[in-house]
Amino acid sequence: MPRPERVVAMLTLALLNVFLVAAALAVVKLTPDRSLAVRPPTVADRALVTAAAPALGPTAATAPLPASGDLTSRLDNLMHAAGMGSNLTGTVIDVATGRALYASNADKPAVPASTTKLTTSTAVLAAVGPDHRLTTKAVKGGGGVILVGGGDPTLTRTAAKNAYPRPASLADLAKQTAAALKAAGTRRARVDYDLSLFQGPQMGPGWKSNYVSEGDVSPVSALEVDEGRVAPTAHQRVANAPHIAVDAFVKLLKKQGISATVGTSTTAPQGAQQLGAVQSPPVSALVEELLTRSDNDIAEAMARQVALARHRPASFAGGAAAVHETLARLGLGTGVGTVDGSGLSPHNRITPNALARILVAGASPAHPELASVMSGMPIGGFSGTLANRYRTGPSATGMGLVRGKTGTLNGVNTLAGVAYDADGRLLSFAFMANNVTDATAALAALDRLAGSLTTCGCH
Repeated sequence: MPRPERVVAMLTLALLNVFLVAAALAVVKLTPDRSLAVRPPTVADRALVTAAAPALGPTAATAPLPASGDLTSRLDNLMHAAGMGSNLTGTVIDVATGRALYASNADKPAVPASTTKLTTSTAVLAAVGPDHRLTTKAVKGGGGVILVGGGDPTLTRTAAKNAYPRPASLADLAKQTAAALKAAGTRRARVDYDLSLFQGPQMGPGWKSNYVSEGDVSPVSALEVDEGRVAPTAHQRVANAPHIAVDAFVKLLKKQGISATVGTSTTAPQGAQQLGAVQSPPVSALVEELLTRSDNDIAEAMARQVALARHRPASFAGGAAAVHETLARLGLGTGVGTVDGSGLSPHNRITPNALARILVAGASPAHPELASVMSGMPIGGFSGTLANRYRTGPSATGMGLVRGKTGTLNGVNTLAGVAYDADGRLLSFAFMANNVTDATAALAALDRLAGSLTTCGCH
């Protein structure tokens, strides 16, 4: 290249580099901080929450300490506009200081519906830890094999390749068991099953019989596959979940070259030789799942894990007592009176203050083991039971900014969660509507109340 042309080319490249650097700086300047940007939740590549992973960022260091004046005025107006009188109760608490900023009949017990799951989730994380897993196993005994239920409702026939959280599968268990049997020279086996881990009634106090027929929950059992559904993605439940699980296991053993038949219910001998075992995702992931999807089956299983950890019967009564005992050890037992783990029972009673203070603990750096309570709650307008809320109207200010657990029964609508106010203060809240005659209006009122927190300076 002639020298003049080479000089021109080099100058052109230099100017182009200057332009690219300037453009990059401009993009950095214009792009909001990642911690502030609204992002939809991810699923397939999301890491499991551990005790060391905080679910929410800390309150802004420069945020002014909140006061109750402006907040009280705006929430009182919204409560009055809802037209529900004393049937609508609520509270707001500053997470950093634990100070109550707003209260309207906040110590009045109300039917919580699925916000009960916040008590169950908090208790199981505290009682067994976020890394605990539920084990389903096959042992020697009886006619050859005993399938021992470990209380894992997420146990599936065959786990999807990209499933998150990846569940334990009967296919993996059958492969292990068949290999152990063949190694011992056994090619034929009767498969009995052990359901003894859980005790008592399979239906909760006050549960409606149509909860099962309508697919809301399966009768609680220590052994079930795909939450007792006719298929992994189906809503309909089977009539006898343990028998269906054993039948599926037998068919999978046959595929592994074992001539297997379905046996009867039994109790595995203590110390029986293990032929295979599979484990659930960690409790942290199960809690996320049960809160995001408001999963009743996982909630009831978690309540029984609390009972087992507290050396109580793994039953509705034992689970409820153990949950309350565990919350009391955390200083969170006041105002909590439950009879199940899912909130399906209309006999449950919890106060708004109790729910809000449980959330304060869940967001506190002093309790990293409870982080999944925060990360599991649905995000307004994006995920779970709040995916289709906070998208339009007055509550849209809370889109992406409100995390909350919903609750719905006949005549009951509740919402408890956390939100950052306009100054960056993290607030916990609980709003509870009972004796509801217009569910649509009640939901709108709850969303407006929670959404209003995001635009309030609260000082």
